[in-house]
Amino acid sequence: MRTALPCALALILLALPARAESDAAVITVFVDNAKVMRLPEKTQTVVVGNPIIADVTLQKNGVVVLTGKSFGSTNLIALDAAGAMLAESQIRVEAPQAAVITVQRGLDRESYSCTPNCQPSMQLGDSLKYFGEVSQQAENRRKLATDR
Repeated sequence: MRTALPCALALILLALPARAESDAAVITVFVDNAKVMRLPEKTQTVVVGNPIIADVTLQKNGVVVLTGKSFGSTNLIALDAAGAMLAESQIRVEAPQAAVITVQRGLDRESYSCTPNCQPSMQLGDSLKYFGEVSQQAENRRKLATDR
């Protein structure tokens, strides 16, 4: 009985954060994609827990554009002018599954966008060599298109 009570309290405390997280709405967005959301009326400030994972741009009339920047989860909090919390949501940023093919060569990974023909498409988690080569080609192509 003496050890059962501390163990029971520890289990309850461990369960609390998981329950609190599951109570918040979960919004899923893909990396490099945007989603339009409406915030509660009177929202004055929007906070993203980890801006490396997701970013928001506040528009007119309580509309925000949520952009997935990196894989992972974070939260979004809407505050009123007095700093009171109006809403909190969990944001989950995932990889687009439908059109991306991943090729694993030992420890090296390469990604291809197959919409419908497969073309190199750098994704987070690709090998440094592949990512660097594809991003350099994309940058060179962008420069050719803008330099006149």
